Amino acid sequence: MVKLNKIYTRTGDGGTTGLVAGPRRMKHDARVAAYGDVDETNSMVGLARQHTATLPPLDQMLMRIQNDLFDLGADLATPETGEKPQYEPLRIVPAQVARLEAEIDTLNAELSPLRSFVLPGGTAAAAALHVARAVARRAERRIVELAALEGETVSREAVAFINRLSDFLFVAARWANDKGALDVLWVPGQNR
Repeated sequence: MVKLNKIYTRTGDGGTTGLVAGPRRMKHDARVAAYGDVDETNSMVGLARQHTATLPPLDQMLMRIQNDLFDLGADLATPETGEKPQYEPLRIVPAQVARLEAEIDTLNAELSPLRSFVLPGGTAAAAALHVARAVARRAERRIVELAALEGETVSREAVAFINRLSDFLFVAARWANDKGALDVLWVPGQNR
């Protein structure tokens, strides 16, 4: 499916990039920005995984998520054109969203209920997962913005996946904080 022999092509030197089906868009185009933020989210998950090797169940979940984020990027980079495609485009499917929900429930079952908002921090793994969560939220805002543009289509599953992902990363950060025991809680007005 993917063949990369030469990394630089010079085709983007004019400020455009090619989508999966071939049309070119400006590099600041809303669709390109959306899948760019998904790529950044994936990079942040990869960085977080540098701290989760000692947490094998979570690390395996994150590895699957990284693959799904590439699926999401491919989905966003292949806009609906209304024409019959030459091949079946890769799309996020409901099962990917359901798996995230199941994994959220699995991790969350081991956490005590929150008494306040959680400040990003605690262990290195938790702090990195909070950064990934914040980047995922930005990607979600960008995807929703794209979906609202006239002439652009984004599937419900793609929006649901990125929304669930930030929820997953929040719960994963708490789980990586010794199942919430090391969470740093917000104290409203503490420094007034």
